[in-house]
Amino acid sequence: MDGISSPQTQSSSISDDKQKFNAEEMTTIIKETVENTIQDADYSHSKVPAWNSTIVETCLKKLRAVNKNYKFIVTCVIMQKNGAGFYAGSSVYWDNLHDGSASYRHETKSLYAITNVFALSV
Repeated sequence: MDGISSPQTQSSSISDDKQKFNAEEMTTIIKETVENTIQDADYSHSKVPAWNSTIVETCLKKLRAVNKNYKFIVTCVIMQKNGAGFYAGSSVYWDNLHDGSASYRHETKSLYAITNVFALSV
């Protein structure tokens, strides 16, 4: 052999290198980021864009620092608590063992912040 692995050997070593998805770890990162950003603030339309950017960018940065074997999709919705209904859904086609998602809902007396992270193994 010339040091070249067969396709079977390569694919099994690649799958062995993958980490299992850890939703608890991701939820902790999301929760800390959202709570540090918004804290117990009142809804302010002028502050929402900055809060939203801070949350998605900080989550992405922290998640990438923890695990480079994933591609992440981070979404955040911040809305005023005024009795209006809200519904969101998603559907995925992925590797159930290695890919996953985590969500966190932060609530103050005047707003909701809902953050979702999808992690796709590389």
